[in-house]
Amino acid sequence: MSRPTHIEIDEAALLHNVNRVRQLAQGKRLVAMVKANAYGCGISAVLPGLSKHVDALGVACVEEAIAVRKLGITRACILFQGIFSRDECHMMVKYNLECVIHNHVQLQWILAANVSELLKVWIKIDTGMHRLGFDPQDVDGVLQALRACSWIDPDIILITHLACADEIQSPYNKVQWDVFQHVCARYPDLKSSVANSAAILSWPQVHADIVRPGIMLYGVSPFADQTAADLDLKPVMRFVSVVTALHNYVANAPVGYGCTWSSPNPSLIGVVPVGYGDGYPRHIADNTPSWVNNRYAPIVGRVSMDMLTIDLTQHPEVQLGDEVELWGPNLPVEVIAKAAQTIPYDLLCRVSPRVRGAL
Repeated sequence: MSRPTHIEIDEAALLHNVNRVRQLAQGKRLVAMVKANAYGCGISAVLPGLSKHVDALGVACVEEAIAVRKLGITRACILFQGIFSRDECHMMVKYNLECVIHNHVQLQWILAANVSELLKVWIKIDTGMHRLGFDPQDVDGVLQALRACSWIDPDIILITHLACADEIQSPYNKVQWDVFQHVCARYPDLKSSVANSAAILSWPQVHADIVRPGIMLYGVSPFADQTAADLDLKPVMRFVSVVTALHNYVANAPVGYGCTWSSPNPSLIGVVPVGYGDGYPRHIADNTPSWVNNRYAPIVGRVSMDMLTIDLTQHPEVQLGDEVELWGPNLPVEVIAKAAQTIPYDLLCRVSPRVRGAL
């Protein structure tokens, strides 16, 4: 026997979400973002099925790209933070990678690479997020330099990122889109990319040529006021454990570190072997739910490193070994994220390697 805390990956849900992107962004090239170990879902679990149904894969760095290639995946793979050293130009050739460049240092590394294969380059433009990207007025010079270089693929792509895409009514989205359109209008022969999950779902005008779904692929809403179900998305990750201890306590019995919660009445308390050491958030609101035997059961007391406790007083039928869903199709991760005052991305990426299936 092994510790029962684990995650399950629903490949059918993943493909449903891919098809949802295809439905919303018909005819667009689809780059599936698989950075951060496929948003915590595990590239080894996600990629064999996913890679057959998308046009390309997006990662943050060379190390992530190498992990993709070691799985035998040959789909186009793009380094969205670009290269971090001159030597990585040669890694691009070795592993057949594409690269987003966003500053003049990266540009010089690419221009000095002197490699034997064509390098596929994307140019990131800072349209107002002010994090990464070339100033719009510098794009002419960047393009001229790349086009004059014999080892740069002439099929260059222009890309930007929206700072407030998850805020549908934000006027700043249009500000950035207008800046990007103005730049792209000078290069009608070049393809472009803008839309992440939030923009794919809410703003079809910015789908451009290439969309870059991330969180929506994993069945999670990018919006604070909507869940996956509201958007016809299906959760891919199911985080589960089981009840490993049951205790009947009298009224006013404290439970857990700090004695922060006490039973208001005679209570049945279950212990579940999952905690912040597994990636479950320590700081959650009182009575954050878990899902046991097709019913909600509140988490009580402090979440500890390896365990949490749930109030099963209204569930006297629960037995040792009964399954507990921490989040998944019955209990949206968005609900737990709200209870922890964070975002679902954070929770998915926080799942610890010691959780079975989180590889």
